[in-house]
Amino acid sequence: MTDAAATIEKPDNPYAEGAAFIDGDYLPIAEARIPIGDWGFLRSDVTYDVVAVWHGGFFRLADHLDRFFRGIERLHMSSPHDREALTGILSECVRLSGLREAYVEMILTRGVPPAGSRDPRKCENRLYALAIPYVWIADPTKQDEGLHLVISRVPRISPESVDPTVKNFHWGDMVQGLYEAYDRGGETAVLTDGRGNITEGPGFNLFASIGGRLVTPASGVLLGITRKTVIELAETLNAKVEVGTLSEAELRSADEIFMSSTAGGVIPVTRLDGQPIGDGTPGPLAGRLREMYWQAHDDPAYVTPIDYR
Repeated sequence: MTDAAATIEKPDNPYAEGAAFIDGDYLPIAEARIPIGDWGFLRSDVTYDVVAVWHGGFFRLADHLDRFFRGIERLHMSSPHDREALTGILSECVRLSGLREAYVEMILTRGVPPAGSRDPRKCENRLYALAIPYVWIADPTKQDEGLHLVISRVPRISPESVDPTVKNFHWGDMVQGLYEAYDRGGETAVLTDGRGNITEGPGFNLFASIGGRLVTPASGVLLGITRKTVIELAETLNAKVEVGTLSEAELRSADEIFMSSTAGGVIPVTRLDGQPIGDGTPGPLAGRLREMYWQAHDDPAYVTPIDYR
């Protein structure tokens, strides 16, 4: 891995800390602003997606665009830019910044309604984009040790209320879970569905290796692109992957636990609620999948190169 903040050297580049696309213009990230009346801000009426750039290329960009446009459709919104145009906008944000490792976000909000209106159908949907230095849930050094995960007492927002497969800003439950984890000596949290089944954590999906089975929750979760990659890679190792129900009791009996996220890849968990998982060190399956995940970032089948010229 390279320095996650590495850039192509451009003296006095005003976009070196990041670039944003706002209302048709490209701005340095520190100057980016959105209207205070945008319902994306006022009502969390928004969907978004984040794609990683590594070694100067987008990783699984087509999959991220598929998920983003599917979410837009489910929220009864429409993008002012099609896939080709959006790809150009994201690429230009990265090119301006010069970042070779970046965290690139696309956001579609409900927008600002006409004066006096509360009808979402009358809003003009707005697209924003940004590229900033790559963001880690846990940096590689910390991943070498593994994280301390807490099973939060805060239940995940019901999927019947907010569809978790549409990436959203409804993070109230996640933030409460994080503070609970900090209070209990942990580093991050995973939430249940309130009925004893594991869902997801703030920005990650979860996997557990239990008696030769690799299990990841099927419901109440975002269908993560990194999760998808891990499943594909695990299957090449002839690992038996089950996308189904993962109970709290099963998680506590796991031989290995690890997280998957665009913000860090495959991230081992070595303690659960203060207790060691296995021998308290990252497990072999997590280690192998972590290695394979980063190797995949140089695979042309997954990578969309960025033209920095």
